[in-house]
Amino acid sequence: MLQPFRNEPLTDFSVPDNAQAMRTALNNVRRQLGQTYPLTIGGEQISTSETMRSINPGQPSEVVGVLAKATVEHANQAVEAAAHAFKTWSRTPYEERANYLFRAAAIMRRQKFEWASWMVYEVSKSWAEADADVAEAIDFMEYYGREMLRLGSPQHVVSVVGEDNSLYNIPLGVGVVIPPWNFPLAIMTGMTTAAIVAGNTVVLKPASTSPVISAQLVKLLNEACHLPAGVLNFVPGPGGSMGDALVDDPKTRFIAFTGSKEVGLRIFQRAAVRQPGQNWLKRTILEMGGKDAIVVDETADLDLAAESITLSAFGFQGQKCSACSRAIIVDSVYDEVLRRVVERSRALTVGDTTEQGTYMGAVIDRNAFDKINSYIETGKAEGRVVLGGERSDPDQGYFIPPTIVADVPEDGKLACEEIFGPVLAVIRARDFDHAVEIFNGTEYGLTGGLISNDRTRLDRARKEFHVGNLYLNRKITGALVGAQPFGGFNMSGTDSKAGGPDYLLLFTQGKSITERY
Repeated sequence: MLQPFRNEPLTDFSVPDNAQAMRTALNNVRRQLGQTYPLTIGGEQISTSETMRSINPGQPSEVVGVLAKATVEHANQAVEAAAHAFKTWSRTPYEERANYLFRAAAIMRRQKFEWASWMVYEVSKSWAEADADVAEAIDFMEYYGREMLRLGSPQHVVSVVGEDNSLYNIPLGVGVVIPPWNFPLAIMTGMTTAAIVAGNTVVLKPASTSPVISAQLVKLLNEACHLPAGVLNFVPGPGGSMGDALVDDPKTRFIAFTGSKEVGLRIFQRAAVRQPGQNWLKRTILEMGGKDAIVVDETADLDLAAESITLSAFGFQGQKCSACSRAIIVDSVYDEVLRRVVERSRALTVGDTTEQGTYMGAVIDRNAFDKINSYIETGKAEGRVVLGGERSDPDQGYFIPPTIVADVPEDGKLACEEIFGPVLAVIRARDFDHAVEIFNGTEYGLTGGLISNDRTRLDRARKEFHVGNLYLNRKITGALVGAQPFGGFNMSGTDSKAGGPDYLLLFTQGKSITERY
């Protein structure tokens, strides 16, 4: 009997057996580094003359994997294969489709340390961050499988005498899934399996900096779980020409994307164009980042404020769309909160994430390293760097220490632009009303929080803080599947609410059927 959904527990690495299991898995995965991964199209594995490499950002000389590089022609073939498979997969009983997810979740759970280890190497996640990523991937599969069991049967409609009325959620068709590199397993697994369990077929184009973990999921679903050929196709390749071909293809029915605002807007624009032979409006499911903030007022628990800001700003090197990029602090407690945040942040360890005690690893690649450091230089002109700011040697790894810039003007670049790195802009507000104004003074609207002991202000935040995920008196990262459906407003995307009860509906369409007696 299927049990009610419960979030996958996180691993306690202070337990010696767990720590040893992680070390063993890291050694096992290290022996697999450098392997070559083919394309998967219509159940066939395809090698190519051109390849792309995935490297360890904490050790750029170390190759995590070599990927076959897809072309526009491969993209077209993958869409054709997915369209062919859709004819039968869409008619596969929804209970059977859900069971694929449950089997995959069970296998991933048994191999949790190996999956986490791949992310330690490929994206420089710490043990805790990698473990949480795996847990979230398991949660998505367990949750969406159960949601399909709820949504797959006829939905409730009003009864009419003399008629049999029913409403069904039916799949859309071929979907293109373009996941991010920062949650390379969880978000990629969530988008891919949600589309598949709803009865769609998928062309998966992984992020170019984290394709190996995507290849591992494809292997799990296609080989270990025996998904029918063509249901899940795997085509790593350049995001420009090949990504455009996938989005533009008239057989593509929807695009699920998580990544930058610029790429999301490009997809949104291209998907709106009706191509020759296209008989539908393409659906876009877009999550595009944020410029998230925590507000601290004068009634707050200042230790809680400092802890919440530090954890939210620097977990996984600040490379989360939900990360606290702005700390907005009212004037009367500004200096004290800043002091406590600096003190906590200075204690964070930066280095090799294969080591258990490391809190922060490297940023994802050289481009990110250079971009983040350019923002730090801007911060030196806009405000006052009170922690960090040093530039390390990128040949030794793309490491950037936690950096805090105080006295940032509310309209400065550091206060307005998404940095996606371990850089915190601290902004002084005259009072709470001013803090609310600053909080909402951004084109984004993903996550945010308030640290306060004033019930009136907490209630105001519920109504006035314009974000998709609002957290009160806690950190603003770490949304739990089922408990905190995730997605944002404005330039943060289409508010898709991943991990929520409406998410699968984005991958389906309603069909109402009436029969007169």
